[in-house]
Amino acid sequence: MDFIQVNDMSHVYSPGQVNEHRALDHINLRIQQGEFVAVLGTNGSGKSTLAKHFNALLLPTAGHCLVAGMDTLQAEELWKIRQQVGMVFQNPDNQIIAAIVEDDVAFGPENLGVEPEEIRRRVSAALQAVGMERYRKFAPHLLSGGQKQRIAIAGALAMQTRCLVLDEPTAMLDPVGRMEVMSTVKRIHEEAGITILYITHFMEEAAEADRVLVMEQGRIVEDGTPADVFTQVEAMKKRGLDVPLAAEMAWRLRKKGLKLPAGILTNEDLVSALCR
Repeated sequence: MDFIQVNDMSHVYSPGQVNEHRALDHINLRIQQGEFVAVLGTNGSGKSTLAKHFNALLLPTAGHCLVAGMDTLQAEELWKIRQQVGMVFQNPDNQIIAAIVEDDVAFGPENLGVEPEEIRRRVSAALQAVGMERYRKFAPHLLSGGQKQRIAIAGALAMQTRCLVLDEPTAMLDPVGRMEVMSTVKRIHEEAGITILYITHFMEEAAEADRVLVMEQGRIVEDGTPADVFTQVEAMKKRGLDVPLAAEMAWRLRKKGLKLPAGILTNEDLVSALCR
């Protein structure tokens, strides 16, 4: 079942002005309920612009974006759409507004008018889902970057969102923080079946997704499994993108004449193939 449908959608910034810029150019896309989709592209390719349409932070200049069957151009549907799709951005400090962790996670449900007992239940469940329940009484500014992003994810989960859009959530984190966030996202996807749209510059993170989209100049130029996309090493490099290190190493070894199976993405895949 399609959770998101994008039909011939374009987005133009400053239309009709000197600085007019077409950020999205006739995009067509289907994302099914429960999919984990990674989005790649160089800066300015349209990744973030596309993501902001999924909870109607931006509206199409042309075409349509449907979320759970609701058109983002219908003003009366916006509140429902934003309850369906939660967003997590790059800088965790820009997303936390309360002085105590549990109050921050409760902020969304409180604004929806949810009953206090239900809010407490949701907060506990959300913090447990991201592995942060023991920090519920902490001040957020005392937490690490990775922990803050997990709190931001918990805030979206407490809204009972069906889709989580993460716009480069690990870009400002150290390797430990990146690992914390990625493992959290994978776990809630597997356990709760939430639809994930994950924008990243880290190819190893994208390799964890079910499906990878590659954007260039406002268009989707590749759409396939991580193995489909990352085995096209030369094409990815021409677009200014990398591939996971193991995939590139396998590609280089094949060019040297070594016979290796297709679809190598991880260090474990490469080691296993070389040992055979």
